[in-house]
Amino acid sequence: MIITKTPFRISFFGGGTDYPVWSRNHGGQVLSTTIDKYCYISVRYFPPFFPYKYRIVYSKIETVKEVNEILHPAVKAALQFFKVEKGLSIHHDGDLPARTGLGSSSSFTVGLLHALHALQNQEISKEELAKEAMHLEQDILRENVGSQDQVAVSYGGFNKITFSQSGEFRVEPVQVSNEQVKELESSLRLYFTGFSRYASEVAKTQIENIQNRERELTLMHTMVDEGIRILNGNKGMEEFGRLLNETWQIKKSLSDKISNPEIDAMYEKAIEAGALGGKLLGAGAGGFLLLLIPPDKQQAVREALHGFLEVSFAFENNGSQIIYKNHQA
Repeated sequence: MIITKTPFRISFFGGGTDYPVWSRNHGGQVLSTTIDKYCYISVRYFPPFFPYKYRIVYSKIETVKEVNEILHPAVKAALQFFKVEKGLSIHHDGDLPARTGLGSSSSFTVGLLHALHALQNQEISKEELAKEAMHLEQDILRENVGSQDQVAVSYGGFNKITFSQSGEFRVEPVQVSNEQVKELESSLRLYFTGFSRYASEVAKTQIENIQNRERELTLMHTMVDEGIRILNGNKGMEEFGRLLNETWQIKKSLSDKISNPEIDAMYEKAIEAGALGGKLLGAGAGGFLLLLIPPDKQQAVREALHGFLEVSFAFENNGSQIIYKNHQA
């Protein structure tokens, strides 16, 4: 049995510039971090005593005889990619729900690919793992996804990720003082909007309109470096919150499907109660709202958002890991 542990991520700035349709023409960059909330994937060879060959457990349970009968798109594509012939049992567990803007789909894909390599005694670098996940999601499954999630969750950490026009990427750990990181970490909170959605469907509207949003995406690109300058300066969290609010307002203009009146009202309540800024994570239309709130205002925001689930978290630096490996089990 192999068990992988792959983090979820939160993206601060630059989201949208990582879509290949944009980055292959203009380049792209994002500022993001992984957090201590994880996707766990266990994979083991399945004994030949059952009337089925493959058992996949996620929000559903699938038992099938052939790989092409599998309904889960990523599992089916991954097993076809690996040309798997032996029976397998694949089990997924997640600390937070799927389709909520935390890169959970890519965490699943990266964790599954990592596990399948380990099952075959193959070591794979973080770079190759990210590239393989991109290939599976973008080229094989043809999903409307960018490239930041696969890189972020493969590598782990608080990083600036740059995408070149050639399709390559570079990961640079953000050099910020421990005090600034701790202040940022203690000021960030996640609130669940109550809506989940398929990111690919929301992203499709952004991608279709992307060439008409050059000014907005160029601005979002520059915010990555501005965010890093703020963290390295002495302006404090107020400026970082202002920038989060600015990127959220621009992001909403990219598509009318990114926000809705309920989410806008939720955000306004948080700002009125003391939040300095925030944004909806991922493609939009639901999932988690990231808010930057001074510690002395967090109780007021909590009361203003009564009824919405709050999630505390910490940053993590490890990326996708194999946490158990036993080929005898």
